Amino acid sequence: MRDETIDNFLERLAARVPAPGGGAAAALHAAQGAALVGMVARYSTGEKYAQHRETVERIIAASDELRSTALRLAEDDAAAFTAVTEAYKLPKATDEDASARSAAIAAALIGAGRPPAEVIAVAGRVVDLAAELLPIGNPNVVSDVAAATEAARAAATTARVNVEINLGGIKDEQARAELTASADAVDAIAARAERVTDAVRKEIAK
Repeated sequence: MRDETIDNFLERLAARVPAPGGGAAAALHAAQGAALVGMVARYSTGEKYAQHRETVERIIAASDELRSTALRLAEDDAAAFTAVTEAYKLPKATDEDASARSAAIAAALIGAGRPPAEVIAVAGRVVDLAAELLPIGNPNVVSDVAAATEAARAAATTARVNVEINLGGIKDEQARAELTASADAVDAIAARAERVTDAVRKEIAK
């Protein structure tokens, strides 16, 4: 996926195939948000921003790492969803087959829930970095701070749906609790993103 052209990825996304799907799209939203934070931070370097150099450098490093993580999660999500479809194809003619199939589906559903749960965490970090960068960043690219938070918000809300769709088939209580907690964090992330975007719009309107 890292080496694909945008056009080829979108062709696969639009095709009648199990993956990539919404989970990969959510991860790419997060990657774009992280990239935009990194771009604004890189425009906020030099003598004019010397007093914030350490903070900006930390944000650059963190956003680059989050971008890389989000791309990995896009790939992980596609692989995990494929595992779910393969598990459902397993034979169920005998009681033994049916039991093995059920176990494989349960494990695959847990595996499919984890990448979007991690995307939610990445999105939250992107929003936090954008909020930290906003008051000290280059005002000439302030709109891209809002673009970053909106991309992160889309990542979180999309990933939440991909977590929730797997919860119905997950019986493991610990896994359900962990995934549910991730999904429950999205409203707070979206609210933080909205506050950053509102602040940017007020700044633009001055």
